[in-house]
Amino acid sequence: MICVLSGGTGGAKFVDGLRQAMPAEEITIVVNTGDDLLWWGLYVSPDIDSITYVLSGMLSRERGWGVKGDTFLCLQAMGHLGEPTWFHTGDRDLAMHLLRSRLLAEGKTLSQATAAISEKLGVKACVLPMSDSRVETRVDTPVGELSFEEYFVQRWYQDPVNSVRFAGASDAEPAPGVIDAIVNADAVLIAPSNPVTSIGPILAVPGIHDALLRAKGKIAAVSPIVGNAPIAGPAGILMQAQGLPCSIAGVAKAYETFLDVLICDVRDAGAADELRKSGLRVQCTQTIMRSSEDKAALAREALLSVSNGILKEQPATGTSFRRLDRA
Repeated sequence: MICVLSGGTGGAKFVDGLRQAMPAEEITIVVNTGDDLLWWGLYVSPDIDSITYVLSGMLSRERGWGVKGDTFLCLQAMGHLGEPTWFHTGDRDLAMHLLRSRLLAEGKTLSQATAAISEKLGVKACVLPMSDSRVETRVDTPVGELSFEEYFVQRWYQDPVNSVRFAGASDAEPAPGVIDAIVNADAVLIAPSNPVTSIGPILAVPGIHDALLRAKGKIAAVSPIVGNAPIAGPAGILMQAQGLPCSIAGVAKAYETFLDVLICDVRDAGAADELRKSGLRVQCTQTIMRSSEDKAALAREALLSVSNGILKEQPATGTSFRRLDRA
């Protein structure tokens, strides 16, 4: 079994490739819920939706979010009624939010609601929210503190960022199955997601970081940074706000306490050589996922990177990457 930590469009693309590379039944995805929000009174979980949509074949590949072929008649009608429309929810997408909201209102947890929806959509992989507790990513900007969706979608991530915090994380608990999936997986893969606002909320839930330290399988992360810029979105801005350089070195720093191997783009070969001097294993490959074939190829490369037959143990050389001596 492979466990994947995922969030954002990069995470959904990577999972799309992974399901081509191995049986979906052998994949467990722990998904960021820091972006979750109430929209028109409905509970929306954007990253869970993207994962369930991609695994069920419903995802709009043109947009990278939402349902393919969706219409937006309700959005237009709500706008005519003077309601906010900055969060673009399609009509078929609304059905997901309505069902989830009803299940939660009936007393189901988020993980129970996610399992029920996954079953209805024929999803064979195991999709787990990081927590059943509410954890909200908050972005501090000169105009005030914003939810992630306000910062990212409503304001197009144009505001300077002072810092990022995960409200409610300290009181949260991992959702049922999360710790077991991480500790007992044959390998853990961290998708090319934003290290701060997609993977950061997952790591902020008490117990998850410790589980990664205790993981039996190797842990590989795919960098969402190529050169000194993110493949997409505000990852670079957010990393710098958290004291991390916008580079593969910054990605490695974000995960340094548990990381076994970093997978980066071939264009970062020089930077990879520098990182290897610290003792970290770094593997260069094509990480830009433009086609279905690209996604599958990157997923296979990630799987090879955590295979005992591919990676050989190397002695640590004064590095802070403390897992290098693990068998």
